[in-house]
Amino acid sequence: MQAVKQHWWKILGVLLLIYVIVGGLLFEVPDLPVIRQSIRNIYFHVGMWFGMIFILFAGMVFSVRYLLTNRPYEDMKALAAVKTGLLFGVLGLITGMVWAQFTWGSFWVNDPKLNGAVVGVLIYCAYIVLRSSVEDRDKRARLAAVYNVFAFVLFFVFIMIVPRTAAHSIHPGVDGNPALATGDLAPEMRIVFYPAIAGWFIMTWWLYTLLFRAGKLEAGIDECIENLNEIKNG
Repeated sequence: MQAVKQHWWKILGVLLLIYVIVGGLLFEVPDLPVIRQSIRNIYFHVGMWFGMIFILFAGMVFSVRYLLTNRPYEDMKALAAVKTGLLFGVLGLITGMVWAQFTWGSFWVNDPKLNGAVVGVLIYCAYIVLRSSVEDRDKRARLAAVYNVFAFVLFFVFIMIVPRTAAHSIHPGVDGNPALATGDLAPEMRIVFYPAIAGWFIMTWWLYTLLFRAGKLEAGIDECIENLNEIKNG
């Protein structure tokens, strides 16, 4: 019973996503021109991207906190958040490409929304590369924190602002998010879509906590190895 109280939110996340998978595949959806049954992908593609944006924003907050406090754990949290965001970003790109194949006849089209999404993911890939290129721990953490703050700003610009200023985009949501706009999402889809957003948010945070704990364990092991080497050399 104690375990249930402690991990209730994880259980909730699993139950929500089970419901979303079943409802997404079996519940009724509007039979719209062009997209047809592929509209069911909205529960997965959009939900994953919402989770990605949520955790990348959290990562930016952790980086700001590191710059203010110099606490190593805040840097570890930021790294775990970025890794989680990248995973969901890649999954979002894959589900988007599958959806594009069914609706546009191609896995990729030259569209500002799609191109901006890829650029945004690459910006965060550069964050990982930056960390691996600096050996000094404190310098690496500070450079990564500064970069992470600007990375989120640029990411937001490329996925939200640039597509809206482009002359043409065939991707839905250029003038707003059709999944959240009143009247755009069919009532029968809302009973699955909103639980999907909640479920993906929970699963995103759960994965982040796992990566953060793994990062702390790795840091502890590295510190023990350094101490042993100092004892041997001393």
